[in-house]
Amino acid sequence: MRTRQTSLVLILRHVTSLDVTCCQSLKMATTGHLLRISAALAVFLGLLSTLQTGNCDEQVPLILWTSEGISLPSQSPPAAGHIVEQQQLAAYLEKALNEGPRNVVLFLQDKMSIEDFTMYGGAFGNKQDSVFPNLEGALMSSSSPLVLPAVSWPASNAVIGQLQDQLDTSPLYMDPETLSQLRLNASSPALLVFRLPYGIGADLMSAKEILSGNDEVIGQVLSTMKTQSVPYTAIYTALRPSREAASLSIEAGLGGGRSLLQARSGYKERQRERERQRRIKEKAEIYGPVEFKEGEDTCILMWAQGLTVSILRSGSWEVQDLKPLTFGKDVRPKLDGSRCDKTKARLVLNYENVLRHRDFKLIFVMSQRHYKVSARRWFTLDAVELEYDGTKATFNGSRNIYAPAEYSYRCESVTNYRWPLLTPRSSKDPANQWRVSFEDFQIQGFNVSDGDFSYASDCAGFFSPGIWMGLMTSLLMVLVLTYGLHMIMQLRTMDRFDDPKGPAISVPQTE
Repeated sequence: MRTRQTSLVLILRHVTSLDVTCCQSLKMATTGHLLRISAALAVFLGLLSTLQTGNCDEQVPLILWTSEGISLPSQSPPAAGHIVEQQQLAAYLEKALNEGPRNVVLFLQDKMSIEDFTMYGGAFGNKQDSVFPNLEGALMSSSSPLVLPAVSWPASNAVIGQLQDQLDTSPLYMDPETLSQLRLNASSPALLVFRLPYGIGADLMSAKEILSGNDEVIGQVLSTMKTQSVPYTAIYTALRPSREAASLSIEAGLGGGRSLLQARSGYKERQRERERQRRIKEKAEIYGPVEFKEGEDTCILMWAQGLTVSILRSGSWEVQDLKPLTFGKDVRPKLDGSRCDKTKARLVLNYENVLRHRDFKLIFVMSQRHYKVSARRWFTLDAVELEYDGTKATFNGSRNIYAPAEYSYRCESVTNYRWPLLTPRSSKDPANQWRVSFEDFQIQGFNVSDGDFSYASDCAGFFSPGIWMGLMTSLLMVLVLTYGLHMIMQLRTMDRFDDPKGPAISVPQTE
């Protein structure tokens, strides 16, 4: 009976031996035999592998698994120290796709090496330090995962072309947010490619955080695939090794214990990565707001960078991202039920099949009226309502979400659970089972001119928590200084002084 390990590092198991590729063998020994060797020997092998030279940094790992409940004939992994070349990798993939699901999910990371798993995969029993919980869960649920620790990186570069030839379909480059809009068919092959970054910083913690974020992306994609109930084959590999980024070099070791884990060329690489990310953001498509017209005139505008709803089921939150269904170049949300006049406005976004609800509506209820105290008109977001299959959940927002009637309202984050601006109408309202989150949210329900938002009234007040802390600290320091000056001013000089040339001052004890 096959023993299932509890760590990704333990799943990467292979018999190793010291041969011409001794450095690769040592890597696999440290990752594959943690159950059979002592912790001291594992540490020794891990350190010894850092002292090897040669072509240790020319391979990347490749992990292949199938969705839960799908079995494949087991494929024998390569011998210890063997490097999988392009032709052999094609044979592995061909056998897996001929006998398994032909819907392929490819997670293609910029850089990756086996050291990423030994350093960040919770090795040596440190399960809580692992940054690959979702990947581990996927491998545990798969009946026949295939782990290739050493694939030549030219071969890994050709993975997309090999899959494209074997599936006879073009790759679709996607992100987790748009995956929910795609409908897959078990009888029709598909190649879905998700690019994952790998940034290099002067501190290895930056690489750890990026790998953790990539694992969250993997978990999000696999969760979406699970909701579609379509069997799939998943592959996780990289274009290039990351040995240069996260190696334990002997030169670094000579500089002292702390420098052993330093990355080389970290600052320049980090600057280049930041510049690349900035260009990507600049090239990202800027989509327009949701616009509702009464006749020929626009009367309601709404825009958000993020629009998500979540429901609590069986002790866990199920999340649905509504942004791809609401905004985009060719997206036209249904606004049936929306209306507006001079005092009331109601924006209704109609969806289908949201969190297992056939009909789902997200409703923004707004009103404006004159306030005598301020001698002007204000508009408020009175409520945010969720209607689903005949049930209504209502969040009140009038106490926190408001703006002058001539302005629009904008806020970085509008939620009901983290610094909430929305609150359930009552303790028994179904809204207590829901979470809503609007990121970079802007709305205007009155006095819209030329189809554009008016000047925005931001939810952030002038006195932020940081400003208040600075003011209180300054006030405390002023009080301490004032008290010190007061004590100094209260000092009194003595009324008698001792003359060293004359007799000593005698103070009778009776005085």
